Amino acid sequence: MQGSHISMKSYQRLSRYEAQRTPSNAPARVRVCVRLRPSVGTGEGKEAPCVRGVDSCSLEILNVRNNMETMKYKFDAYYSATATQYDVYMGSVQPILHHLLEGQNASILAYGPTGAGKTYTMLGSPEQPGVIPRAVQNLLQMTRDASGDQRKYSVSMSYLEIYQEKVLDLLEPSLRDLPIREDQNHHILVPGLTEREITSFSDFEKHFLPASSNRTVASTQLNNRSSRSHAVLLVYVSQTRGWPPYAQRAAKLCLIDLAGSEDNRRTGNRGVRLKESGAINTSLFVLSKVVDALNKGLPRVPYRDSKLTRLLQDSLGGSAHSLIIANIAPERKYYFETLTSLNFAAKSKQVVNKPFTQETLLDVASKRPCPSSSDAGPEAKRPCPEEEQPSLVEEKPFSSLLPMENLEPALAEKLLHLEALETQQAGAESCALPLLNTPRSERLEFRRLLEETRRELQRLKKKQLEMETKVLQDKEHGRGSWVPAKRQGTAVVLPFQQVQHLENSENEDSIIIVKQKKGGRKKKDSAPGSENKVPSEWEMVLQPELMARTKENILAILNTGSVKDLMALHQIGKKKANRIVAWRGEHGSFEKVEDLGKVEGISAKQVASFLKVNILTNIGNLQ
Repeated sequence: MQGSHISMKSYQRLSRYEAQRTPSNAPARVRVCVRLRPSVGTGEGKEAPCVRGVDSCSLEILNVRNNMETMKYKFDAYYSATATQYDVYMGSVQPILHHLLEGQNASILAYGPTGAGKTYTMLGSPEQPGVIPRAVQNLLQMTRDASGDQRKYSVSMSYLEIYQEKVLDLLEPSLRDLPIREDQNHHILVPGLTEREITSFSDFEKHFLPASSNRTVASTQLNNRSSRSHAVLLVYVSQTRGWPPYAQRAAKLCLIDLAGSEDNRRTGNRGVRLKESGAINTSLFVLSKVVDALNKGLPRVPYRDSKLTRLLQDSLGGSAHSLIIANIAPERKYYFETLTSLNFAAKSKQVVNKPFTQETLLDVASKRPCPSSSDAGPEAKRPCPEEEQPSLVEEKPFSSLLPMENLEPALAEKLLHLEALETQQAGAESCALPLLNTPRSERLEFRRLLEETRRELQRLKKKQLEMETKVLQDKEHGRGSWVPAKRQGTAVVLPFQQVQHLENSENEDSIIIVKQKKGGRKKKDSAPGSENKVPSEWEMVLQPELMARTKENILAILNTGSVKDLMALHQIGKKKANRIVAWRGEHGSFEKVEDLGKVEGISAKQVASFLKVNILTNIGNLQ
């Protein structure tokens, strides 16, 4: 690997227009490519080839049950035995690296049976570097090109192996089993794992080459240097933005070289090798179960059944742009291992991840330099005036920190609107709310709630004024409020708002129509205080046109909404939302809202309750 040089001129850069045109947080399917190892042996008998490439994306494998038939597979890319390391890297790996500069995670995983060429694909040789050295050198060059006065990048690395369900540090080897944790933002991390900062490719080699020699390898009957553990290289990319609003983006690149599945009858494993093989096969079996659970939309995905799948939770069904390189062997004697690898690859390409940009806003005050910090002498240690009396300092408008003439008109208008909103909210208070220091989603939600509250207050004031005017007119003419007829001896007192609502219920523009119930025996109200309740023989019914429009609104959310959108509906939790998405992917869109009862675990009674709760809630969302 040392001495190898990769030309950085060859990688493609996304233009700013293309990056803006592509949604940064759009769902991304797991990409899968297959690489065929060159044939070894005479090419006859059991060493005869059983796999043949069709085109750049397809291949076919012999059907063992009928030698006259073949089974065809199609993937994102297929690399034949003549493909070079450069072809694999440029065709499948390099296009996903630019997501790291956007603050999004990426994962590259080599899968396949033992002896299929996974480690060669990931590491390569000094003459033909593999995915890992090419990706790291390319990433370092990309961060250097993107760095400037207002944007700083830092790159660091960690290296670990999973050996017999134990997470071991390869940069600082020890026998301590490291735990795998999940933080409050659902990010997977390994506390206690060594992290080294790298600024150049020579720094990377200085740490990576000695750590690679610490990985557990052994000789078997099928491979002289068989990997006995799963190796995971973690490369962290941190980006700091030097203009307001100050923010930091963090991304992670996972490069995984899996140990190959083994048939102990052919490898001749005994003793420790047999135990290692059992741990490898178990973790790969759990990996296959995770892919099956994601494809079926099951409520529980068995990530925690294995250390490997727990560590790959971001890569499969998580927040990363993932690529699986399935390595296969062409010989007939590896037929079943090759068929298993192709089936796993075919299932994996149906998994959909949801990558997002991981950005954290920094404190603006911490970025503001103190004028006295550059002075020599004892005064240099004094705190800034802003720190001594923060309540007496008037915070500068956000628009004064930016060159507004250089911004787009739409963006400048939004910033000025937010600034005016913050000033208006402050009112008589001495200092304004730190609105611009909050995340953008919270600002937009706060702004929406504020506008809705204002509209509701104006509507209530107008309605109250109309009601008071009408009461005065009724008193002048000696008329009382209209009350539905009741039997003698029962006094009915309705709230003033309900009386007004009943009088206007027959208007054409009203949302709710008050009608008298038809038929049925009248029950005697004998409960205390029943004389002050609304008469039971009167009921409120939505207008049919409005009912239909509301159902269409709910149906659109059921057919196009994400899990988060579905969970915004009443009586829809995370489990039901996942089941609805899974049913929708298998059967297509719902024709009507009542078809929700076809989803497993949702009864017709629950659908009726769901409609009753959500119809009135979604009336305000009608355009």
